[in-house]
Amino acid sequence: MNYILFFTAFIGVFILLNMYISKRLVAKLDITPKSKRYLRIFLIINLIGILCYMLARYYVDTPNWLYFMFSLPIGVVFLLFLSAVVYDISRLLLSFAPISQQRRKFIKKSLDITSIAAAATLTLKSIHNAKFVNIQKVDVEIKNLKQEYKVVQLSDLHIGGLIDKDFISDIVKKTNTLNPDIVTITGDLIDVDVITAKETLYELTKLSSKFGTYYVVGNHEYFHNIEKIINSMKSLGIRVLENENVYIGEDSRGFNLAGVYDIFGYRTKKYMPDLQKALKNRKDAPTLLLAHQPRFIYEVSNGVDLMLSGHTHGGQLYPFKFLVNLQQPYVSGLYRHNEDLQIYVNRGTGFWGPPMRLGADSEITEITLKTLL
Repeated sequence: MNYILFFTAFIGVFILLNMYISKRLVAKLDITPKSKRYLRIFLIINLIGILCYMLARYYVDTPNWLYFMFSLPIGVVFLLFLSAVVYDISRLLLSFAPISQQRRKFIKKSLDITSIAAAATLTLKSIHNAKFVNIQKVDVEIKNLKQEYKVVQLSDLHIGGLIDKDFISDIVKKTNTLNPDIVTITGDLIDVDVITAKETLYELTKLSSKFGTYYVVGNHEYFHNIEKIINSMKSLGIRVLENENVYIGEDSRGFNLAGVYDIFGYRTKKYMPDLQKALKNRKDAPTLLLAHQPRFIYEVSNGVDLMLSGHTHGGQLYPFKFLVNLQQPYVSGLYRHNEDLQIYVNRGTGFWGPPMRLGADSEITEITLKTLL
């Protein structure tokens, strides 16, 4: 039921975006009616591609090259929409400009060409950016921490489609070169039936760290049989934190690592986050909390020093950052929430939807926990 609602809303949004592009960009271009017709046909084909993408995402035998072709229209439509908005505003400002009609026509034609060229350039640039995953190094000072620890955070891998065995294998190799004390995975790990991703998930067993790999679920796990995903991760030897905590370190020089279910659980009434339970029976040491969505921070009153989250993808395609900010208090990077609590938001190690990144690179985060002097 949740998937049907998501699918309907998703397609509905892109139909509206296509209508805006057609009426506010294509219709206003100074080109022949035939050219406008071709552009509208392109938009229809693009929309069909988005429909195919939603079906292909859950169809195991879709070849990667075809999946790639189906996923691109999502980003193309969004960047065209962005160009259409800028074009619309520019055209409005031009109409008020105190210039001659001949000059106005020249600027209008230049604006037409620039708008289409910009959309095409940004599309190619964002596809290129998505091929690379950067190592983001961050130092975080923690009160009462008695020795330094290196925590590597992976988030929003979205295994399925283009995020395949080779992609995960590369991520594992890059992570292992950092020699972490622990590896954390902050949700949205998988976006297909766990059975179809068995070989890809197995790559995660090759993660190497001193104290192991720890995982909390994100909202997307709730769409794909969350119980099966949790059990699969446990069978791989990866510790799933289900409203609970563990102690990391030796003797009294370590820290507590707690993890909660995602707040999407409030909708399903199953696998709901319970911070109070997650913080029970901790040792007298600093506490790190794994919670997929940054807005869970509103439920954290005290007892947590650092929260690690993902979910936002840093906006993935730059202008989305401002939309994400309407729902989430923090989008990417390190923030001080209050005097006692800090939060780091990972931009996502993989991507969702189109293999495109613009102004928000994929990241593996190397977090060095330092003692606060």
